[in-house]
Amino acid sequence: MQLGTEEIKIAQTIIAVALAFLSIALVMILFFYFSRKKIVQKEIEKRELEVNHQKELLHSVLVTQEAERKRIAQDLHDDISSKLNVVALHTHLLSTPDITDLERTEIMQQISDLTGKALENSRRIAHDLLPPVFERFGLHAGIEELVLEFNSSKTMQVTYTNSVKFDEAKNDKLLHVFRILQELLNNSLRHGKATQVQITMAQYNDQIQLQYTDNGIGFEVHDSLKHRGLGLKNIESRVGILNGTFQVASQPNHGVNYIFLFTKL
Repeated sequence: MQLGTEEIKIAQTIIAVALAFLSIALVMILFFYFSRKKIVQKEIEKRELEVNHQKELLHSVLVTQEAERKRIAQDLHDDISSKLNVVALHTHLLSTPDITDLERTEIMQQISDLTGKALENSRRIAHDLLPPVFERFGLHAGIEELVLEFNSSKTMQVTYTNSVKFDEAKNDKLLHVFRILQELLNNSLRHGKATQVQITMAQYNDQIQLQYTDNGIGFEVHDSLKHRGLGLKNIESRVGILNGTFQVASQPNHGVNYIFLFTKL
């Protein structure tokens, strides 16, 4: 039985429509496939950037720790070990025969002076490692003492206001906030040449905001973030440990303004 001309045309039309739908479906499948592949590739690249960034932060923490250990070792060797060696030598001199009373008195005075300096330096090293005020009374008292130390130099005037009550049981976390402020104050003094600094801590709902502003020489933010120094990486790593965020605004000769947000302190 042969199909008529009309039936053939209908069959051809159906086949053509089916082929068109198949072509469209194939194009859509290929489009979604390559789009998905591109999205996955972008996601992989993003994850790689995040991993590399985390590696950089971890490296900066390790470098900072090693630099701190080196500084402490140098202080112990230069300030304390050398003085104790001299004390030991002077103590030996006391046992030498024919020593006069005047010489004995002078040696004893030198031993007393050197011992006092060694004790003072050991307290300074211990204070740098973990400030006793912070350990005993918490973050607020630790920051107040830190501010007092910088203000006593008469080079830079630091103003500190705080309306947040911190949980001293979380001092292991709060120590990161203290170290961040230490780093910022040192940067303002040494690099920023600032004469005034304002530190403000406040709580908004479940977030704690730390704002740090100085009137120093400032810098180009884009260049600073692109070429992060060890200090900024150290700050960024501590903020990351606290699951916080921060923004920095600065321009040359217009100081710097940091805003940190923490939710789980």
